[in-house]
Amino acid sequence: MKIISYNVNGIRAAITKGFIEWLQQANPDVICLQEIKATQEQVPVDDITAAGYPYQYYYPATKKGYSGVAILSKIKPNNVVYGTGIQHMDFEGRNLRADFDDCSVMSLYLPSGTNIQRLDHKFMFMDDFQNYINELKITIPNLIICGDYNICHEAIDIHDPVRNKTVSGFLPQERAWLDAFMKSGFIDSFRHFNKDPHHYSWWSYRAGARGNNKGWRIDYNLVSDSLQHKLKRAVILPDAMHSDHCPILVEIE
Repeated sequence: MKIISYNVNGIRAAITKGFIEWLQQANPDVICLQEIKATQEQVPVDDITAAGYPYQYYYPATKKGYSGVAILSKIKPNNVVYGTGIQHMDFEGRNLRADFDDCSVMSLYLPSGTNIQRLDHKFMFMDDFQNYINELKITIPNLIICGDYNICHEAIDIHDPVRNKTVSGFLPQERAWLDAFMKSGFIDSFRHFNKDPHHYSWWSYRAGARGNNKGWRIDYNLVSDSLQHKLKRAVILPDAMHSDHCPILVEIE
């Protein structure tokens, strides 16, 4: 199973930049999208079906043009779960899960901490999400959590760790949470195969950041420890240019 995660920063805008054509070429079995900023009615579902993805699930935020996640699949899931059941998480459309025979795939969009209020909300979300996953793993051990975590794990994952140490996304408390989350039973699939620096998944639109590769690695395909023996490869796809993020791929046997 080939799985891609991609924060498209607006699916309608991404489509105008060739997203559907790219999707056909990339040809994942499942793609998890974040920050779709649209309802299903605003998306050309027939065009996506024609591209090979008849199974489409959209979970938009209550607020129009904001947040939202989706899963597009070639394979029909056995079950689809919208949200977590935690109200402060779900009205922003941040979590969607599709259960298949051998694993469950989740699209996650963790909040950013752009100001004090949102940072407090982010920490609350992180704590509640950890508890939610701890419970979920009891019944669904083979879990792949794909998405935009809005956190760089280690210094290798950010272009300037010194000047960004007080910026949300690289705060010590955020990094400690992500580290503990991984150690609770997940593999960072990209780092499992690649230990090299200068690999990022998001770049600011300012000051030519992408062209100069001054980025952050904040998107992850985290795979349950139970699936480690099935990991085949994991790569970042920086040549896809439909968003300020790029897609990330993991392949499971």
